[in-house]
Amino acid sequence: MDRRSFIKQVGVTGAAAAAATAVSAPTVWAQGKTFQWKMVTTWPPEMPILQTGCVKFAKRVEELSQGRLKIQVYAGGELVPPLGTFDAVSQGTVECGSGASYYWAGKAPAAQWFSAVPFGFNPQGINAWFYSGGALKLWEEVYAPFNVIPRPQGNTGVQMGGWFNKKIESLDDYKGLKMRIPGLGGKVIAKAGGTVVLLAGGEIYTSLERGVIDATEWVGPLHDLRMGFYQAAKYYYYPGWHEPGTCLEVMFNKKAYESLPKDLQAILDAVAMETNLWSLCEFEAQNGQALETLVKEHKVQLVRFPDSVLEGFRKLSAEVLEEEAGKDPMSRKVHDAFKAFKAKLGPWGAVSEKAYYDYLAQA
Repeated sequence: MDRRSFIKQVGVTGAAAAAATAVSAPTVWAQGKTFQWKMVTTWPPEMPILQTGCVKFAKRVEELSQGRLKIQVYAGGELVPPLGTFDAVSQGTVECGSGASYYWAGKAPAAQWFSAVPFGFNPQGINAWFYSGGALKLWEEVYAPFNVIPRPQGNTGVQMGGWFNKKIESLDDYKGLKMRIPGLGGKVIAKAGGTVVLLAGGEIYTSLERGVIDATEWVGPLHDLRMGFYQAAKYYYYPGWHEPGTCLEVMFNKKAYESLPKDLQAILDAVAMETNLWSLCEFEAQNGQALETLVKEHKVQLVRFPDSVLEGFRKLSAEVLEEEAGKDPMSRKVHDAFKAFKAKLGPWGAVSEKAYYDYLAQA
């Protein structure tokens, strides 16, 4: 081989080797920067799906970002008080948090519509509203003055009506009743004559046991069994008219979120959506067995709300929603958007799920 051919061959071989090395070597990110975040939540430590879902969210973000974004998760009370989550994210004390938007009604009244609306959307409906009906942009608009960016991060499915220490036979039974219930549902209870108490999850059982409250709602059988409410209340009512498909949230401090490279922002958004789906699947998979345990092993009295009570609450809910919407322009804007999308979903739901479940009930 002459000198010229030898040099040419070495050049080709070297280029091939370099290419192979580039393919097999670990990726070197052009940004050259990693991020360490803190997440605070409203949820009790180790609470299945609610708190463990946040831990899962953080691990998945770290995995997909190849370690470039790591999030340390703190349960309610470990770093800030549970109901201090929104302020901590808004002020930049931490980069992100998790809760339910109706907890922040005192700061942003319109936020309530993005968690649960009495006699409103089921999980499919509220997800359709967020992802395909424009609600996410509205939610971002509501949180913008607080420097917070929201994303759906979970859904409880249809909740239970709550735990009571007396039977509910008419709306009159709510007069003077002290009940832990947040959001728009709580305002309906207040309109019926009840006294609404807002408590974080970790405070509910003791309050119920000691008679500080007469009734509570929380989530559904899986969590209610874990919380031990069957030891402190006699009657377990359904259906959860006040929260037919409650959305849980992850929220990001705007400055922290926007300081990330675009691909890391996309990872956060994608994992939030993934966790949203995962959480609903977990609730649906586990609530049935938990309900059976409550009824068969713990002899819980499972009671359906009388139709007259549900009808009364439906009428009161319509009044409350209009009253709340009339308090500020943003609430009116969100409420009108909610009603418009609900009307859009109605005709399809009547010939799809409703027709199907009506047949099953008859069969």
